[in-house]
Amino acid sequence: MTVRFIHTSDIHLGKTYRGSGCDAQRYQDFFATFAGIVADAIRERVDFVLIGGDLFHTGQILPKTFAKTIEILQPLKDAGIPCIAVEGNHDWIHRRDSVSWMEALSQLGYIRLLRPSRTADGGYLFDPFDPEEGCGGHIEAGGVNIYGLGYIGSQAGNHISRICDAVATKRNILLFHVGVWTYSPVEIGNIKPEEAMPLSECFDYVALGHGHKPYIVNDAQGRPYAFNPGSPDCVNFGEERYDKGYYVVALEPDGKAQHEFRRTSPRPMLVVTANLDGAANATDALERFKVEMAGKLSGCADERSPLIEVRLAGKVGFHPFELSRDRLRASLCEISEPLHLEIKNHLSLVAGGGGEEKVKKSLAEIERDVLGELIGANSQYQGRVEELTRLSLALRDLVLKGDVEGEELLSLLSSGGEPCA
Repeated sequence: MTVRFIHTSDIHLGKTYRGSGCDAQRYQDFFATFAGIVADAIRERVDFVLIGGDLFHTGQILPKTFAKTIEILQPLKDAGIPCIAVEGNHDWIHRRDSVSWMEALSQLGYIRLLRPSRTADGGYLFDPFDPEEGCGGHIEAGGVNIYGLGYIGSQAGNHISRICDAVATKRNILLFHVGVWTYSPVEIGNIKPEEAMPLSECFDYVALGHGHKPYIVNDAQGRPYAFNPGSPDCVNFGEERYDKGYYVVALEPDGKAQHEFRRTSPRPMLVVTANLDGAANATDALERFKVEMAGKLSGCADERSPLIEVRLAGKVGFHPFELSRDRLRASLCEISEPLHLEIKNHLSLVAGGGGEEKVKKSLAEIERDVLGELIGANSQYQGRVEELTRLSLALRDLVLKGDVEGEELLSLLSSGGEPCA
């Protein structure tokens, strides 16, 4: 029989902007989006729901986040619709002697958390899911065999053959928190398309997660076999360019997946550039800023307060610090009342000298140059100066935003890559 299910991923429950004054509203956004997906699952009477990882924004969540998650999942449980999930890099707990929130949800029967065991020689064992223990690597639902594998990092490509070797059934789905290069917008935790290809021979549908941009991967014959729905809400600035939603899938008896991408309606997120080139003083710059923002925000018809990132650009005749965040926000609020505002100041100070205009470097450029010199002074980092400079600045930005836990920062350092989605 045809099996129908919903495939979503990267929900990021618990995400907010700490100390920005919009914590409660932004926190609620992600729960509202997830509740809409659950309501659709019940309305469509699907056979099951798949979550491809990163249900939570961090592994260490607040008790109220756990309680609210149960509240949203309760209708699925009452309707008898299994919610099958794997752990992503965000909701994975690093201390394995502790019970994670995902494990707790599974033990309470709100999700079926899939996590395989390993053999002595590094192979995979997808043991049947044990509802009493709330664990296992494989579950049968609606006549389909579902295998689950959470985030395993940048070496995931080396595990594909071992995953396939452990599968002995037909009509299979793989739930896997991994990205595919050239499709995924993130730079770590990916596998190459050619590494992923053997999965198309073992699985009718590979349910991906990790990258927040939706995409579909075809096999050598052009059959779509791997699907990433992306995040159903805008988690980070830059994602306003992506479609947001989830898949409603009908898996036919012959293994063909009829998929429909259903769009969600996240709070508007805008990234705008204000060109202040030539402004002689801060007052002049603020007036120009207001005029530019009025033009660029005029097309936003959504009544919800937007999330805005403003990038200031240009050569100006005053110190960039004079345009403080408070002054810019006050000016912007005369046009639009953003729920959250981030300022990226890339202004350069212009100073006269010898009858010629001399442009001083921006603060961001000075920071990058100093870091590069410090890193390059150590011979063991030769050839990696740009990569490590970028990583250092990324870590700095994450710490200042208060958007990650210490364990996630350690994971990022050990990977040597950029922040994960």
